[in-house]
Amino acid sequence: MTQRLSRNRKKNPKTHSYKRSLARLPLMSVSLSAAALLIVPCLGAETAGRPKIYGIAYVKVKVTDLEKAKAFYGGVLGMASSGSSCKGVADPCFVVNPYQHVELVRTGAGDRGSYLAEIGLTTSDVNQMRTYLTAKGIAAAQILRGMNGLRYFETQDPEHNKIAFVESTGEDAEIATPGLISNRMFHAGFVVKDLKVESNFYKDILGFRLYWHGGIKDEGTDWYEIQAPDGDNWIEFMLNIPATADHKELGVQNHFSLGVANAQTAAEKLRAKGAKEFDGPEIGRDGKNALDIYDPDWTRVELMEFTPVQKPCCAEYTGPHPKP
Repeated sequence: MTQRLSRNRKKNPKTHSYKRSLARLPLMSVSLSAAALLIVPCLGAETAGRPKIYGIAYVKVKVTDLEKAKAFYGGVLGMASSGSSCKGVADPCFVVNPYQHVELVRTGAGDRGSYLAEIGLTTSDVNQMRTYLTAKGIAAAQILRGMNGLRYFETQDPEHNKIAFVESTGEDAEIATPGLISNRMFHAGFVVKDLKVESNFYKDILGFRLYWHGGIKDEGTDWYEIQAPDGDNWIEFMLNIPATADHKELGVQNHFSLGVANAQTAAEKLRAKGAKEFDGPEIGRDGKNALDIYDPDWTRVELMEFTPVQKPCCAEYTGPHPKP
């Protein structure tokens, strides 16, 4: 049996995609709206001195053909290629909303690593965050200032996934992008080899908290989701992935998710934009209705409803769901 590689998918040998089962840095500009994120303080003794972490500011995605990628993110997903969240970004950039975006980074066809190149997180104070991390023995690059004036720095988690911290401006702006499939980024997920080590970094040091976990079987854990300590975005650990996983399988695992009010309506919009192949909508093991579509390099973009429509497998949710 082929290893099942995403939260709700089984391998389709014809298309090498993954069907959902009913059983589931150049600096970007960010302006964080208090109304856009549900703030849930979580500051214990181990994270004393840590500034707030609100959620995901951006994801960087590797692409081999920039024009095809632009047609997907700008055309199919309807993201604008300019706006406040992309101000000052050197790489091709597509706006999700005024404080979240997707950056495209060119790579060669021979690149077989993760195409989710980096995740940016918003923080209330980059100076304090860098001081906090270095005091914990975590290497952090120097703080830089982007063309838009916002400060940021880069670091890595224990398994060498690149993350960055960007200082929020606390500003707000209207979202007005005709044809946009989604104006919220929910989460980003990537392959994790050692749950204990990664949990120590994200939970014990950064203060992320458990949101949900589940598996292909009720007694297993293949997906482990942790929410930002001061918001409702989350990071998803994709567990039990074989070291022999090929490029397409890794594209399923190393992914990001956009929120939609109705997955069926999102599917209709995708078809109207000429999208011929995507998985779902179907209800997954997490109890949420969602669909999957893939960019030209097989990076999965998950379009997920805000709240579950049925009871999830394996464990109850322990954190707040995102709100439209």
